[in-house]
Parts: sequence; structure tokens; C-alpha cells
Amino acid sequence: MALAAQSIMTESEEKKPVASRRKGRKQAFECLYGLIFESAADARSLRRLFSRCPHDVSEGDDDAGGEFAWEIVSGVWDNQREIDALIVRFSKNWKLSRIAKVELTILRLAVFEILYRPDIPLRVTLNEAIELAKRYGDENSRNFINGILDAIAKAVDNGEFEIHKDL
Repeated sequence: MALAAQSIMTESEEKKPVASRRKGRKQAFECLYGLIFESAADARSLRRLFSRCPHDVSEGDDDAGGEFAWEIVSGVWDNQREIDALIVRFSKNWKLSRIAKVELTILRLAVFEILYRPDIPLRVTLNEAIELAKRYGDENSRNFINGILDAIAKAVDNGEFEIHKDL
């Protein structure tokens, strides 16, 4: 009996980080999208802009989701030049200005996770990016995002980067 209760608790605990991260990605997406229109001059103004970003209280008030969102937002902001260069390279030389803002934001978020979050498997990043595209993009968003991220994931899997993640 004690073993069954323990496994139920473990399942519940395992689901909470997934839900927190999904909520955090959504919040990070919304904040990063807003940064396209109102940029941050420095880390302090980035924090201020982040604190004003909306978060969905109907999904619960979870500090872990907010912390994860902040890690993504600040990470993308700190590494945007490298992230954007990778997006251009793997999008078959599309200029950033030609990529729709929703898709660009999702790509930046996902590429950050691929490059800088060794704790997040490639498949999870790809699946979560597709979920964001379904929610915020149009009918073409999923295929566009999937194509670019799949190419980056294959390059990671082939050892092109100094990142060790399974595809």
C-alpha cells in the first residue's frame, strides 16, 4: 500500500515541472514577442519589462514557471546574436526581417533551449515549439518551425556543436 501511494506521488511531482515549464514557455514567448516591439536597453530594463509581461493566472500561480520563463527570456536576450545567426543559417538564408515575428520568437526560444539547456531533450524542445506554433501561429507556422528546428537538432545529433543531446 505504501508503495502505491509513493508511485502516485511521484507521478504527480513529475507532472508539475512539465506543466510549470509549459506555462513558463508560454510566458517567455509572450514576453519575447513583446520585446520585438519594445526592446530592453540593459538587464535592469529587461527585468522590468519581464515583470510587466502577462501570465495566465487561470493556469495557477506557480513560481517555478515564472523562474523558467525568466531563464528563457534573459538567456535569449543575452545570446540573441548567436541564436539569430543560427536561425538564418538553418532557415536556408532567410533574412530575419522576412520571418514572421511569431515564428521568429518561437525559433529564438527553442534555439536557446537547444544550445543552452542541456537538461531539456531535443524532442521536448521541438514538441513544445510546435505546441507554441499551434497556439500562436498560422497553419504554415508548424511546418516552417519544424523544418528549421529539425535541421538544427540533426546538426546537434551529428556532433556539429559541442552539445551532447539525444535526438
